[in-house]
Amino acid sequence: MTDLVTLISKWAIPFLIVVTLIYGQIKNVDVFDTFVEGAKDGFDTSIKLIPFLVAMMCALGIFRASGAMEFILSFIEPILTAFYIPSDIIPMALMRPISGSSTFAMMTEIFQTHGPDSFVGRLASTMQGSTDTTFYVLTVYFGSVGIKKSRHALAIGLIGDLTGFVSALIICTLVFG
Repeated sequence: MTDLVTLISKWAIPFLIVVTLIYGQIKNVDVFDTFVEGAKDGFDTSIKLIPFLVAMMCALGIFRASGAMEFILSFIEPILTAFYIPSDIIPMALMRPISGSSTFAMMTEIFQTHGPDSFVGRLASTMQGSTDTTFYVLTVYFGSVGIKKSRHALAIGLIGDLTGFVSALIICTLVFG
């Protein structure tokens, strides 16, 4: 089964490219000009995203540099102890909706401190895969199409992140705990 998945993953993209070229020829579309036009649109979209990304990165830097993370951790430490939640995982849980790269760095630090096969390492890995960078996603996707009013998207995204965190904690406790 693994060999079949490996074979499919190696040939999926070349297959899609060839199928696209053949389909373009059948439909009498100039594939190269269409590709260049799409690349121009992608560049314009990237330029529109820069202000949103700069604002988000500044907010993240202020949050980390202000000591707000340490303040929140000191406030909730008794609750974590009562529910047997490792306190090392909380910074990652708090940062995950904001920045994927910073949580990846935190996960690497957890691996170096506790090891990837430790309970905390497995929990960090499961959390990394079961939560998303909600603020980043909303900033990039909503910013690229000009959506100003996100309605319930932020609340739903954060509820999804909380659900992923709790699910990862429960599953890792049942399987590895």
